[in-house]
Amino acid sequence: MKKLFILFMVLALAVSGVSGDATTRAPASTAADENGSTVLILAATDDNGHDETTATPDDLENEELPWLDDDDEELNVWDPLEPINRGTFWFNDKLYFYLLKPVARGYRWIMPDPLMLGISNFFSNLASPVRIINAGLQGKFADAGNELTRFGVNTTIGIGGLFDTAKDHFNLTKKEEDTGQTLGYYGIGPGPYLVLPFFGPSSFRDGIGLLADSRMVLTYYLWENRDYWTAIVLEKVNQVALDRDTYEGVKKDALDPYLFIRDAWAQYRQNKVEN
Repeated sequence: MKKLFILFMVLALAVSGVSGDATTRAPASTAADENGSTVLILAATDDNGHDETTATPDDLENEELPWLDDDDEELNVWDPLEPINRGTFWFNDKLYFYLLKPVARGYRWIMPDPLMLGISNFFSNLASPVRIINAGLQGKFADAGNELTRFGVNTTIGIGGLFDTAKDHFNLTKKEEDTGQTLGYYGIGPGPYLVLPFFGPSSFRDGIGLLADSRMVLTYYLWENRDYWTAIVLEKVNQVALDRDTYEGVKKDALDPYLFIRDAWAQYRQNKVEN
């Protein structure tokens, strides 16, 4: 815990030089990006329907639910565990609204946007081995080299990954690869659809991939026991604080949010494997 606290203070001191005063917060529209890893379903309005979304810098990227923007033709998803999955979906939904979101709301109130972005960059940099290894296993050696270079640049010039210097100054964008995609690349099908507690939509294949990925992320080796899980919680709360109303829009507009999210996620993962 002490090491994690020291790390947090270093991050705060480093970012404070560029953040200045706390940024003004204002409503923002729904947005999503490339990252396929999620923890819980997200939103950013309060229980009374009042918008409390954070206005973030132009380079502040939401990395939570990219698959909700997928407009491709829906797949026939194999969901033999639907009753269990719906129960887990309900659990994740309530956990988000009654615990994670209130915590993220308070966190967002005290944290300036540049510091939250720096923390997001830091943890993304620690996950570089996942992208490097899986790009290499798929024969995407240019992407593996890109991620290796990004890791070197951001760890050094970017102050331990606090800044995405590789993207901002060298136009080296992140190449998302994970073990689930690698297994799909070698012909292993997704198997039954699965909703994981805390982690959200997945499948048997991607659930195994998630476990493998967790052992490649450097967070696992930098902290142990309670410190490791504290770091994981910090990362996820930070992600939720950066979110821009994705899940709230789904619950409002979709007749059945469970089915909408299931089909959108399955299509997104198929596209990631094929591409």
